[in-house]
Amino acid sequence: MSERQTENTETLSQLRKTAIRSAVVSGAFSLIVAGLLLVNYLQIKVFDPVRAERLELLKVNIIERPGDEQLLSEIRQLDLKIRRDRIGRQNLSHSGGLLLLGGILVFLISAKIAASCTKVVPQPRASLEERAVQLRQARLARRAMLGGLAILLVATVVLTLKPGKDFAKIESRGSSYASAEELGRNWPRFRGPGGLGISAHRNVPLRFGMAEGGSILWKTPIPLPGYNSPIVWEDRVFLSGAQRDRREVYCFDASSGQLLWTGQVPSFGPSSEQIEPMEDTGFAASTMATDGRRVYAIFATGHVAAFNFHGERLWAKHLGTPDSFYGYATSLEVYRNLVLIQYDHGYEDDRRSRLIARNGFSGDIVWEIKRPVPGSWTSPIVAQTPQGPQLITCADPLVIAYDPQSGRELWRASCLGADAAPSPIFSGGLVFAVNPNVELVAIKVDGGGDVSKTHIAWRAEDGIPDICSPVSDGEFVFLLTSDYAKLTCYRLSDGTRLWQQDFEKSFNASPSLVDGLLYLLATDGTMIVAQAGLEYREVARSELSDTCRGSPAFADGRIFIRGDQNLYCIGNAQVE
Repeated sequence: MSERQTENTETLSQLRKTAIRSAVVSGAFSLIVAGLLLVNYLQIKVFDPVRAERLELLKVNIIERPGDEQLLSEIRQLDLKIRRDRIGRQNLSHSGGLLLLGGILVFLISAKIAASCTKVVPQPRASLEERAVQLRQARLARRAMLGGLAILLVATVVLTLKPGKDFAKIESRGSSYASAEELGRNWPRFRGPGGLGISAHRNVPLRFGMAEGGSILWKTPIPLPGYNSPIVWEDRVFLSGAQRDRREVYCFDASSGQLLWTGQVPSFGPSSEQIEPMEDTGFAASTMATDGRRVYAIFATGHVAAFNFHGERLWAKHLGTPDSFYGYATSLEVYRNLVLIQYDHGYEDDRRSRLIARNGFSGDIVWEIKRPVPGSWTSPIVAQTPQGPQLITCADPLVIAYDPQSGRELWRASCLGADAAPSPIFSGGLVFAVNPNVELVAIKVDGGGDVSKTHIAWRAEDGIPDICSPVSDGEFVFLLTSDYAKLTCYRLSDGTRLWQQDFEKSFNASPSLVDGLLYLLATDGTMIVAQAGLEYREVARSELSDTCRGSPAFADGRIFIRGDQNLYCIGNAQVE
């Protein structure tokens, strides 16, 4: 054999040895990763359900012993451990899958090269140029295999050292959800704490003019349209906006109006082409909600998502395309670490309506129940009753109360009609539900089962709204109709009508109560402030000169109003 053939044979032999070593290393690596993924899968299927069952048993116990702080602490710690492990295993599954794919690819390439070098084909007449090409190819093949192994090693290190979710930071405030006191200081959902439309702050401006002590401190454009109302948590204001195939969540700085971040909600699930909401509803009519740690948004397409306060999307789900004549518009509610979704749509016989509780951190379903009702546009509230928390829902023909922790039905009353839109409130020991354009129904909350004939305290039939929700200060109940509006005052204790005031204006925003004053925001941007008492007395009136369909949000010295194009902040001149 010639010297050239000998050198060529040695080169190919070295290449074959290198390929075999690479195949062995990558094959062993792939087997190890596959084993870890198998163990991880078994842990998910075996250990997680056991701990989840234990957590559910503890939750049942806390229902029976609501004041047991030790048990509550145990639930929080176990819930945190489950969530931490779940995220860790999800990351391992994702990272391990990528590493396994990379290992298999390197193994296959190395094995192919080793096989091709098994037989050395003599080339007695090879020219110097051809030999040089062969040597370059052999060197490139060796470098490619070594490079593949190096990339695999670097990927392993990067994915291993990749920072996960900082649970210590997430839980740094002492709980995975806000306390009742924190919720009361903020405006965390549609119509504020408890969905009652009542602000705890006393220094809210009466007028918009500087001469009157208040002004428009800032206004900021809103990128996408929507008729939902602002929610406020400390120094942040949240809104959502949407078009047919684009859904966004916005976080604004409450002091300056600067848009801090925009969160995208991805398109997945069935096409939204079949959804045709009314113009007055649109694709983002549902108001967001926050538990003080995360913010949640839902859209007319059935997409729901959660973000942390830094704009990171934590999860996104699709509930199925809603069958809603006007377009889905129900707002979200939160209870402790749960986000509560009243997903009423379709017809009663369809059995498509349901009530869903999802874990706010992970998006996992905690409980879900079917509802024997057609589509509705009301928003649920969690009422803090003497009998314990009750999740109140309204839809034709039922007002139903559930245990918000478990979804167990507590009582129901048949008293509503079609196209339910005004949301319920709880005041003075009574739930107030609106049968649109027909009657206001006051229901006692200490019953069980069907209370239609036993627990309805009184009914009223004058000045009944079809859009705006009621508001009450514990002594009076106020109702506001929409077109050529009427404001009607009833005595809470017995339903006696005390007075009625006519307006030559239209209202979509529900009335609010601030320090004994009613705030009424008309669709033309006029804010009317009136005394909440035994007779109607207007206190102030200001003009925003914008179309306003959402209800205002209130904070310390501030009012936040969504117009058609802009978010406005009304503030007292002395508040910095």
